[in-house]
Formats: sequence, C-alpha cells, structure tokens
Amino acid sequence: MKSKFLLKELEGIQTIASIMDILHISKEKTIYYVYLLRKKGYVKTKRLSNNKRVYNISFENRLKGSGYYEIINQHSPIKIATTQIYRIYGKKPSLEETLVYAIKTSSLRTILASLALFKKISDWSELYNLAKENHIERQVGALYDLARNVMKTRRMTKRFKTNSLPKKNYVFEYIIQGLKSKDFKEIENIWKVYLPFNKGDLEAYK
Repeated sequence: MKSKFLLKELEGIQTIASIMDILHISKEKTIYYVYLLRKKGYVKTKRLSNNKRVYNISFENRLKGSGYYEIINQHSPIKIATTQIYRIYGKKPSLEETLVYAIKTSSLRTILASLALFKKISDWSELYNLAKENHIERQVGALYDLARNVMKTRRMTKRFKTNSLPKKNYVFEYIIQGLKSKDFKEIENIWKVYLPFNKGDLEAYK
C-alpha cells in the first residue's frame, strides 16, 4: 500500500489492533506498515502506563512541530498520555507559554504535571505578560508557591509577585471549578485562589 493511502486511512491515534481492524491485515503486516510510516516521519509513538504502545499517525508529524504536552512530559515525572494533539509549527513553545496553556486546560493531571516547569522557568516577564493576558496571574502565583513545597524552583521576581498579589476587595477564584485544598489553606489565602491539590497529590515529586 502507498503511504498516501495509509495516511488517509490511519490518521489519528491508533494501536496495532485498531490498524489491523481498519486495513483487515495481519499483525505482521501491520507492524511493517507502521515501520514504513515511522521511517518517513509520519508516526510518533507513546508507551502508556500499562506498557501498551499508541501511535499518533499524521502528516503534520513530518513538520517537526513541538507540542505543549511533549514539553511537559520532557520535564515532569508525571507523564500525560492524551489523544489531544496541539502542536505549534515554526517555533518551540516557551516553558512560560506551556505553563499558561496547562493551567488553561483545567485538567487536574495536566496542571499537576506542569508544576515541574517552575524548576526551569526563568523569564518571569514573559510569564507575567502571558498570565495577565489570560487573567490567571494569581493562579500562577499560587501554583508557584505550591511547587516550592516539593521541589527547588527558580525564584519568582518581585515585580511578578507585587503585580499579581490580590487586593483587599478581590474574591477567591478557582483553578479548577469546585476544587479546594485541605492542606494548603495558607497559600490559598495569600493568593485568594483555591488550589485543586492536597499533599497526597504531590507524592510523585518527592
């Protein structure tokens, strides 16, 4: 079969079993076709927690774009396996941009995994501008203080903290709607932001 036909039929997230079902071919033939597509740059492989392999098959993989989830997985001990593909072409997203994206997903695991980015983030000016643009300055500040409880982080600049701390008349906001922490009330009160994590959620960072 030609690569063009294979891409058309298989584009998306696949497993060996799903490819066998779609093309009505043997396992040996399926493995061979995956090999051919990977060789041409159309396949990205992920191994899930159960050791099962999942293949993201797409023409866009040849464009060598960088995805937010890929960046988080590079830096975090908590890995994210997702069928959502969000890739930026022509440039690699910054860690600051990736952190803001993670917070905006409102995904518990994605935000938890993204805490590791605070170990590497250094451009607090960019982070502040992105956070302000997305109205999440306080959320970033609260998550930073949370991350400091379990890992060594880059120091937050005075400008970021001064400009992001809540005024007296500010009301509490959620990072994930409806979720509050039982263990980090002090941080929540400083930033007037409810944290969606407790101490047990941070075990992977210890």
